[in-house]
Amino acid sequence: MDEKILQLKEIIDRSDNIVFFGGAGVSTESGVPDFRSVDGLYHQQYDYPPETILSHTFYQQNPDEFYRFYRNKMLFPQARPNNAHRALAELERMGKLKAVITQNIDGLHQAAGSREVYELHGTVHNNYCEKCRKKYSLEDILNSSGVPKCTCGGTIKPDVVLYEEGLDQKTIQKSVQAIALADVLIVGGTSLAVYPAAGLIDYFQGNHLVLINKSTTSKDARADLVIHDAIGQVLSQVVEL
Repeated sequence: MDEKILQLKEIIDRSDNIVFFGGAGVSTESGVPDFRSVDGLYHQQYDYPPETILSHTFYQQNPDEFYRFYRNKMLFPQARPNNAHRALAELERMGKLKAVITQNIDGLHQAAGSREVYELHGTVHNNYCEKCRKKYSLEDILNSSGVPKCTCGGTIKPDVVLYEEGLDQKTIQKSVQAIALADVLIVGGTSLAVYPAAGLIDYFQGNHLVLINKSTTSKDARADLVIHDAIGQVLSQVVEL
């Protein structure tokens, strides 16, 4: 076993207060594209840049185009949890992992069995009518066409955080508290380029900051352990699945 993997295993074995903070790289092994990877959405061609389409203003002004993009490029109902999701769920089951904080909206952590999941950017599995607040499922959106409408006539909006929208304050508070109290913070599958979410790791005051990502991040120099590899590949060597 690689020396760094052994070091990570020792850190995990010695702690029962671990928090995981993850980004898009956690789900790429499940076939969900990373926005900023070479093959991600940011390198494909559309009539508008993804940042524009996924903004609150664009959603309000061009709902038909928003939903055409959203259904085609943001929803992956066939995706299944990978080794990263399964390893984290197992660490929680063992009583070691206290929370998963994710920037992803795909719900794969819950599908793997994780219970304490803080979704910073919301989830595609929750949708609601902007007029009467009636709730709708992912299946309702997939089975609709055009701009989905509620039985009351209102527009159904995904419960995901668009550009120009603020993060849910309760989710932020829970995430900050979990990170501040953690003994070990494992950051995986994120370049730490998306704020304010990436700034949450500055609340960590524990013993071991571990960064697992294919490429370097702005926090590498601060970390106690840095592993440049796929998060699923790493965690599957540390946790028995």
